[in-house]
Amino acid sequence: QNRVALIVDEWGAWHAVEPGTNPGFLYQQNTLRDALVAAVTLNVFHKHCRRVKMANIAQTINVLQAMILTDKEKMIVTPTYHVFEMYTVHHDATMLPLELTAAEYECEGIKLPAVHATASRNEAGEVHVSLCNLDPNRPAKVSAELVGAKAGKITGRVLTAETMQAHNTFDRPNAVEPKEFSGAEATENGFTVELPPKSVVVLKLN
Repeated sequence: QNRVALIVDEWGAWHAVEPGTNPGFLYQQNTLRDALVAAVTLNVFHKHCRRVKMANIAQTINVLQAMILTDKEKMIVTPTYHVFEMYTVHHDATMLPLELTAAEYECEGIKLPAVHATASRNEAGEVHVSLCNLDPNRPAKVSAELVGAKAGKITGRVLTAETMQAHNTFDRPNAVEPKEFSGAEATENGFTVELPPKSVVVLKLN
């Protein structure tokens, strides 16, 4: 009856620490793979927002799946940070239920849906759809049917890179960052979109 909330006190990826750093500090680099982990996790939390009332990534700065990395006076943001920024469109919006049928992606005997998605409508009536293609090798074509809404103009942003290991450094702080996305088209009763391999896409439907 939704009387008890679920609080996820720490979530995120835990990899080996960066070579040459103090093992106890748990300093690790953050890659596009971590951004995909963040996107899928946030999609799950959003889908179950009636029960998940709080969720905290571990951690924010320099430790585990951090959103910010620092070195003395220098600072960079990570691919995970960019996912959080892209997903702010869901803040204070109403979650929209959706049903998604997707092909499976298999890696080392583990199978899981290749595409994950969630959606919301804000007070201005804009619908935002966040989609994640976990397949690192193949694009994913998605056909969506909208009930109670119509896609007029569609704009979007995408976070992807050439490799799953792509990351930002202090020398190349913008190696992985969101870009404009134009791979979605409105249809009579919804829209179609082709997601690049290993990508996070957030669409805005007006």
